Amino acid sequence: MKAAPGAGVGPCPGLCAQVWAGLCMGLLALSSCEPADRPAVEDAGSGLAVLAQGAAGFAQARPGAALEFPRDHGAHPGFRIEWWYLTANLEDAAGHPYGAQWTLFRFAARPPAAPPSDASQTEIGWRSEQVFMAHFALTTPTAHVAFQRYARGGDHGGVRQAGASGEPFAAWLDDWRLASTGPAWLPLEVQARQGDQALRLRLDSDRPLVLQGQGGFSRKHPAGGGSYYYSQPFLEARGELVVDGESLPVTGQAWLDREWSSQFLQPDQTGWDWFALHLDSGEKLMLFRLRQRAGTDHYLHGVLIAPDGTKRMLDPGALTFHVLGQTEVAGHRLPLRWRIELPEIGRSLTVEALHPDQWLDLDYAYWEGVVTVTGGGPGSRGTGYLELTGYPEER
Repeated sequence: MKAAPGAGVGPCPGLCAQVWAGLCMGLLALSSCEPADRPAVEDAGSGLAVLAQGAAGFAQARPGAALEFPRDHGAHPGFRIEWWYLTANLEDAAGHPYGAQWTLFRFAARPPAAPPSDASQTEIGWRSEQVFMAHFALTTPTAHVAFQRYARGGDHGGVRQAGASGEPFAAWLDDWRLASTGPAWLPLEVQARQGDQALRLRLDSDRPLVLQGQGGFSRKHPAGGGSYYYSQPFLEARGELVVDGESLPVTGQAWLDREWSSQFLQPDQTGWDWFALHLDSGEKLMLFRLRQRAGTDHYLHGVLIAPDGTKRMLDPGALTFHVLGQTEVAGHRLPLRWRIELPEIGRSLTVEALHPDQWLDLDYAYWEGVVTVTGGGPGSRGTGYLELTGYPEER
């Protein structure tokens, strides 16, 4: 069960071709967008990671800025990139594990500029430099499927094919939609359908949002740079998946991440290994490792979130990531089994992919999938999601 590259790009190939061309103009670091006579940028990274490289002229994430809600649930068009990122670890009635991913990305192909004073609303819509890309993926106990769609932002004759609003909250591309069910932010409902695969979940929580990093600013490099970042890792999920046309009632836990920036990665960084883990103690653990181009001095970050939503920042100097095994997936050597040492909290975790084939074989390819967590003692077992970006194809 695997989607072909480019599957599910939406109902209008002509528009999608225009959107894709606009996206390529704004992302010249990506070698697949380069014309044949232009050499690829040397060692530019691969897959989704290249979308996080910087560009001049955009707003920058800085420490000290206060996040505001519900405004910040919506889009930030002055920044180059942002995402609404939902992962769900689910079970059917028999206890079999499933996973679901729903993501909306927004990219600004160029820094925003004021439209001509005599431009109509239709002209303004078609001048929009905001490009949206959505990913929808399902993991079953033995297989994985992934789809993508693109659309240009803006109002096109009264039609907004893709976008995001803060109040009431909604983020959408066509009928792939994550939105509040009422005037409050929670509960949420997420839905997506592609052929005989579908997702529909209701998501709710009585726990607060978690501002990542320092008050919502998440540093990504010792020399500076980063993103605005908050999470809702305590979502309880209930609904159904449709897998190969068969409806499966499911329940479980979901994790929503919101991030926006204009330079997520610095030039000496190639990609990331990101963990979002639901522990059996009711705690949540978020870890990431941003990999350097040379050497092993990667940028590490960890936060343990208590069941009541309070967080404990972990000393990056005490974090240890051991790769226990690599697996070849779609021509890439990927670390799918890890031991993570957390001496500050007295835990040693083994994190392992549910199965290797959770590769998103899309235009910006990466690995994202369900993992299991094992270890000794309370808070050392659980489930979650792992994302791996920037691993080049082996030749």
